[in-house]
Amino acid sequence: MQIPMFPGSQAMTAELYGLVLAGGESRRMGQDKAAQSYDGRPQLARAFDQLERHVARCFVSIRPDQDHDPLRASYPCIMDRQEIKDMLGGGPMVGVLSAHMAYPDVAWLVVACDLPMLDDMTLAVLVNERNADLAATAYLSESDGLPEPLCTIWEPATLAALDKQAVNQKIRPRQMLTHSTVRLLEVKKTGALENINAPDERDRVLKRLGCSDQEVKCPT
Repeated sequence: MQIPMFPGSQAMTAELYGLVLAGGESRRMGQDKAAQSYDGRPQLARAFDQLERHVARCFVSIRPDQDHDPLRASYPCIMDRQEIKDMLGGGPMVGVLSAHMAYPDVAWLVVACDLPMLDDMTLAVLVNERNADLAATAYLSESDGLPEPLCTIWEPATLAALDKQAVNQKIRPRQMLTHSTVRLLEVKKTGALENINAPDERDRVLKRLGCSDQEVKCPT
């Protein structure tokens, strides 16, 4: 699925909202990744507070069955839409397109909740280097050099096109970014976009930080 470049300069750059993806089932971790603590508070709290500093408004993406979760209830949430889940069968783009349907005229800076090494500089560079005339602005993954879709600015026209093309298709965001006209950036801080999906990955990050589970100092 390819989203082309939008020709010409847009009359007005769309306002930028933030979305923390916290609707996953955390199967590999075995416990809620949003509740993992790396600096004495839940990772969702850290991710939301961090992202909020770079956008006009910030939301948390959740599944319908997380509606009454005490952690998520502390934040403004956008619930996954069932019709989008039915079309895509699941995945992070369910949350992204649900957010687009709620606010279709804005761009979305989407961040996964499981990035404990993400820092303000990485987000600031992404926002400052944004090209609203392209499909998206994204970082290249340190591991494989492909676009990293879970720390990306998605423009509204891109999401509108994805929404129309999503019927009976599973969107693979990394593949889509690879075949579209995207502003691609290199990560300046090693490990900033390393997502933590399993206990061994979490323990490795804690060891790298030189701290225990109870006392971890992460960048803000």
